[in-house]
Amino acid sequence: MKRVLIIHGPNLNLTGSRETDIYGEVSFEEINNIIKREASKLDLAVKIQQSNSEGEIIDFIHSAKNNFDAIIINPGAYSHYSYAIMDAIGAIDIPVIEVHLSNIQKREDFRHVSVTATRCLGQISGFGPYSYVLALNAVKLLEDSLKE
Repeated sequence: MKRVLIIHGPNLNLTGSRETDIYGEVSFEEINNIIKREASKLDLAVKIQQSNSEGEIIDFIHSAKNNFDAIIINPGAYSHYSYAIMDAIGAIDIPVIEVHLSNIQKREDFRHVSVTATRCLGQISGFGPYSYVLALNAVKLLEDSLKE
């Protein structure tokens, strides 16, 4: 069974009550439940972490190196300027998929560029909580393609 680390970045713990016109009304707890249900269907083991601290997010990424097969990360606003998180992603040798609840291309200009995504396998944005579901399915497809 593939092990996937889910990393939620800053302010995602407030999802469902924070700027619902942008991030939706689905609570953080329910997003995590959606992730767990989908992972179970796909026979993936997930560990979910959240932090508002850049350093702690980097520590999560470093710890994944020998313990997980993939990372799904929503770096939040750190996406747009955290070269430290970008470097941490580049320092590990496992696939990383970046997700965003909102479509960052439809937001403020500064959000159109994600420095962290430059080190990720891919990016999924704009599908609300289902951005995570799509990312989990991508991890599963990667696993299945390696078996063939």
